[in-house]
Amino acid sequence: MPVPNNNSQPPAAWCYSGNQIKRWRTLANVSREALATAANYAPETISSMERGVRMPSPRLLDIADELCGAQGMLSAAKEYVRRERYSARAVDFIEREREATSLWTYEVALVPGLLQTRAYAKALIDNRIPPLDEETVEERVTARMERQTILTARKPPVGLSFVLYEAVLRSQLVDEEQLQRLLEVSRLRNVVLQVLPFDKAFANALEGPMVLLEGPDHDRCAFMEGGLASEFSADPGVVSRVTERLSMIRTRALDPDETARLIERMVGRRE
Repeated sequence: MPVPNNNSQPPAAWCYSGNQIKRWRTLANVSREALATAANYAPETISSMERGVRMPSPRLLDIADELCGAQGMLSAAKEYVRRERYSARAVDFIEREREATSLWTYEVALVPGLLQTRAYAKALIDNRIPPLDEETVEERVTARMERQTILTARKPPVGLSFVLYEAVLRSQLVDEEQLQRLLEVSRLRNVVLQVLPFDKAFANALEGPMVLLEGPDHDRCAFMEGGLASEFSADPGVVSRVTERLSMIRTRALDPDETARLIERMVGRRE
């Protein structure tokens, strides 16, 4: 199954629903400003939704439906846009994650989504520039929490290996609740959690997060993310390089017992 290197296009459901809002609004002779006032959004936000750049919120769809006399045609789109609760860059990755039989994850700055508390996830998602509207924030936080069913709900269990650079744990965003969550997950039989200490890091380990996924047919994909771009590839050369890099990182990281003791000490200092 071929995998695109990136997913920079907005989800089709966003684009189609936004286009329909604009068409119904124009047909009903409702200005963008009038719709913005009725929905309590800025006109620029309505424009973004109509262009598919931002997810049309369920509330906007209902208000536009009533204001434009769409007789349920716009409200019906809520079922479909709610399915697109991830950023355009993440859609391909999430689909592969759902099918994965094993994942190796390395994070250099943030707690991985599968290990985040709800409070930590909301702090990250709600602190974007440009900011997301409140409904989109809640949708994405809920979606991130639902992804965590992979930790315990799959049978047979998914093999999960996480390595966190020490800087992840030292962040001000990581509170006692988040540290306790890491300890809780680390006790699962199908999870290995390690920390790469500052003094064991090497240049390639500081370049950014990486994930290696293996599917039911033993096919592997690699995901690498940067600030403005990400790469998701099944190319054997890319997969081989990511596998080599992750293997080296795991070798230099603290073992799971040492990692648990480190986190426990950090919890003690924050109590």
